[in-house]
Amino acid sequence: MGPDAPARALPLVLSLIAGSTDTISFLGLNGLFTAHITGNVVILAAHLITGDPAIVSYVLAVPVFMAVLLLTSLFANELERSGVATLRILLLLQLMLLVGFLMLSVVYAARLDSALAVVTGMIGVAAMAVQTALVQVSLKGTPSTGVMTTNVTHFVVALAELLARSDPDMAEKARKRMSHIFPVIAGFVLGCALGAALEEAWGLRSLALPTALALLAVMLTRVSAPAN
Repeated sequence: MGPDAPARALPLVLSLIAGSTDTISFLGLNGLFTAHITGNVVILAAHLITGDPAIVSYVLAVPVFMAVLLLTSLFANELERSGVATLRILLLLQLMLLVGFLMLSVVYAARLDSALAVVTGMIGVAAMAVQTALVQVSLKGTPSTGVMTTNVTHFVVALAELLARSDPDMAEKARKRMSHIFPVIAGFVLGCALGAALEEAWGLRSLALPTALALLAVMLTRVSAPAN
C-alpha cells in the first residue's frame, strides 16, 4: 500500500459515514435525513400541503445545516489564514458530534417526541454539515460524500463518453473520472445498506457504526501525507 493510500481511502470512509448516518437517522428518528437536506424539504412540504402536523426536526434541519456549514467554513478559513491544516481538525469535530449524537440517541431513543430528541437529531445534522464543509474546504476536487445525485450524473456522463470511443484522450479522462467517483457512490450505497441492517437489529445504538468510521477517518489522516 503506497503512502497516499490512506488519503485515497478517506472519501470512501466519509461516504460510508454519510450513508449509514442518513439511513439510521431516517429509520430511527421519524424520517429525519441528517445528510440529505433535500429529503427533509420534500417531507416537510408534503406534511404541510397534506395538512399533517409538521415535525419540528424537518423545520429545523435545513437552517441548522446551513448555519453549521457556514460556521465550519468560517472556522476553516481562519485556520487556513493561520497556516493550520484543516482536515484533521474538522474530522475531529465531526467525530465529537457523532459521539454526542450516538450517546443522546441511545439515552432518548424512547422519547422521540421530546425536545431533547429534536436536539439530538440536530446534532446529527450538524455532524453531516461539518463533513460537507470539510470535503469542500479540505478535500478539494473530491466528489460529494453526502449527496449522490450529482455524482451519479457525472458518472453516467463519463460512462457515455467512454462508450462513445470517439476520442482516445477523452475516453481516458472519462475513465479516470469514473474511477474517482465510483468509490464514493459505492461507499454511500454500502453505508445505507449497513445502516439499515444494523438499525433493524440494534436501533439507534447502530450509530456506533458511523462513529467508529469517523474515528477511522481521523486515524487515516495520521498515516497519510499532510492535507489542508
